[in-house]
Amino acid sequence: LVLILQPIRRSCRPHSTRNMLGQQLVRRAVSRAVGLAQQAPPLRPLGAARGKVVCVLYDDPATGFPPKYARDSIPEITRYPDGQTAPTPASAPDFAPGALLGCVSGELGLRKFLASRGKELVVTADKDGPNSELERHLPDAEVVISQPFWPAYMTAERIAKAPNLRMCLTAGIGSDHVDLAAACAKNITVAEVTFCNSISVAEHVVMMILGLVRNYIPSYKQVVAGGWNIADCAMRSYDVEGMHVGTIASGRIGLAVLRRMQPFDVHLHYTDRRRLPEDVEKELNLTYHPDVESMVTVCDVVTINCPLHPGTEHMFNKEMIYKMKRGAYIVNTARGKICDRDAIAAALEDGQLAGYAGDVWFPQPAPADHPWRTMPNHAMTPHISGTSLSAQFRYAQGVREILECFYDGRPIRDEYLIAQHGRLAGTGAASYDPGNTTDGSAEAAKFKAK
Repeated sequence: LVLILQPIRRSCRPHSTRNMLGQQLVRRAVSRAVGLAQQAPPLRPLGAARGKVVCVLYDDPATGFPPKYARDSIPEITRYPDGQTAPTPASAPDFAPGALLGCVSGELGLRKFLASRGKELVVTADKDGPNSELERHLPDAEVVISQPFWPAYMTAERIAKAPNLRMCLTAGIGSDHVDLAAACAKNITVAEVTFCNSISVAEHVVMMILGLVRNYIPSYKQVVAGGWNIADCAMRSYDVEGMHVGTIASGRIGLAVLRRMQPFDVHLHYTDRRRLPEDVEKELNLTYHPDVESMVTVCDVVTINCPLHPGTEHMFNKEMIYKMKRGAYIVNTARGKICDRDAIAAALEDGQLAGYAGDVWFPQPAPADHPWRTMPNHAMTPHISGTSLSAQFRYAQGVREILECFYDGRPIRDEYLIAQHGRLAGTGAASYDPGNTTDGSAEAAKFKAK
């Protein structure tokens, strides 16, 4: 406005026709300037913070960031089995496929991208407890990015500490670490990169089924220890052929597990709130069960592939476990809290379960005294099934695509949405029940304190 008025003022003289004309020009200029100001986005005051993105990732390798990788390339995946396309951000990635992107130094490949948009990026692994770095940045965080493998538990209390928070974004699949009820109440968008690592997890499930049934880990330990006792290895080893294998949920992961288990000549079962198409049931020779209870009574192996929400929390409690065949196996790569921690450990101790495997715990990271670390006949890993280097490229690309849509005001893919406009949306509306499953997550701070 000053720049517009200055030359006009200089041209005006008191008590002259020229002055009257100048006053008219001033009025028009003021009107034009006000109109332009109303159309313009609000200016950020000098010294005000830029939009802050807080990204919580797991620690770097103990041996340091890898100078090179075991492989020079990874296969290019452009489309998933159901026809959905892999992430397609508008901007080209500034990282190589197959790079370690999910740890702190990897930064999901976001720093240059966010800097180009005037955003501040904070990356940390320090996520648990009131004095964590995550907590310190919550008051001015605009976006919080987290992973299922190293989740930033966004409880109602934390959401209340983040008045500027507009989105919680999962670099992977599963948003149960966010209190969805609290997020909806604050009109916070919740999104995840659906299908980015579903096949990665399905492969991990098949590996664990075979590892448990064939007694692989104790046999491997026999070699490492310098032994050669065949009987010790064989006394808990069986063939998976002919067994009854069932999945809790037959979505992207569950169906991929069924397809990968079919060539082993097993009997396949499933239960889900939505039944699969008839042609798929015939193709895989599937037996459908209307509820979990009716399925687990006939299965030798049960794999859990459903999301965690209030309706599935502690689904596998003592009562459910003891409805299963004695000597059955459970593989859980969904969420640890779907199983009752102490009931699983007790069932392995007394032999009701022949084995339990998975990579999901509650909370994460699991405290050193978590009973699943020491219970017998388990094949647990840290939460790694969905963070292979192959999967990391896809979920890093998906995070970038979602952020581009979010900042540019374009719609986020429906399959990526969990909550929006104060209610469950997209995949969230189809897969989750409203509510909260973050209670007890504060125990994760015990891992840091060990």
